Amino acid sequence: MSWDLPFISEDDFTKHVKATINKYGEKLESFDIERFNKNIIDPVKMVFDKTVYQASWEEIISNEIFRQRDKSNNNDIGYFHQRIFQYIPCCHVPDNGKEGGWDVIFQNKNGIELPDGDMVHTVYVEMKNKHNTMNSSAAGKTYIKMQNQLLSDDDCACFLVEAIAKRSQNIKWTTTVDGKSVSHKRIRRVSLDQFYALVTGQQDALFKLCMALPDVIKKAISESDDVKVPNDSVLFELKRISELTGKKDEDLAMAMAIYLLGFSSYSGFSDVIKVEDNDNLLKILYEYSKKISTE
Repeated sequence: MSWDLPFISEDDFTKHVKATINKYGEKLESFDIERFNKNIIDPVKMVFDKTVYQASWEEIISNEIFRQRDKSNNNDIGYFHQRIFQYIPCCHVPDNGKEGGWDVIFQNKNGIELPDGDMVHTVYVEMKNKHNTMNSSAAGKTYIKMQNQLLSDDDCACFLVEAIAKRSQNIKWTTTVDGKSVSHKRIRRVSLDQFYALVTGQQDALFKLCMALPDVIKKAISESDDVKVPNDSVLFELKRISELTGKKDEDLAMAMAIYLLGFSSYSGFSDVIKVEDNDNLLKILYEYSKKISTE
């Protein structure tokens, strides 16, 4: 298939995708039962979720593993959204904390036309993954930062660029600072598609990038020896532990295995599996799960 993104080369795009995947780091490590329960899961919630949503134990456990992996993935995707602009002409991505702490700086010697007809030569960008990730205090600080930039440079605009905005937009940003509603025509709230359109001159640039992304991710994974494919063993280990509970009902036995992850030392639960050292039942279960996972 021919490459359809004139604003970034296939090699650069693939390089950036690989760098983003590498940011996932330890999140690609496989989950065993000990890692699964590192912060101690809420077994009552899991039993509620399984029953109310009429899901299988496999689905519930897979969802919990996904949730744990996903907690810090937003930072990795933020890296993808920001750092890709280092490969796009006229864009510059400063090092963290440098050059005013801006995420992206877009400059064009021929001028950058804003929706109200104003012409500037530089746009300073603060990027956010979602439209609702800033509280009022953070929004106020960001606006003041942009206001100060305008005071020191009368040939610029400042954008709050949102990857997941409520709608496609390039509008004057109105927010609240010290209890007062403030706005300025050169301080703007811009959706990611509109920002791509502005810097590339291609209206559907983000759409084309998203269409190319799945194949490039597959290619990056297939070409990399460093990308690990997780082989999670939690379900298998829990099933084996459920056999130790002595419960004939398989669903109840699995529920009991889940309960033991959070309640192994609680009254009643500590008597479910007979061992000499009930105070360390959870540790014994972990060791047992490791032993049977290698058999």
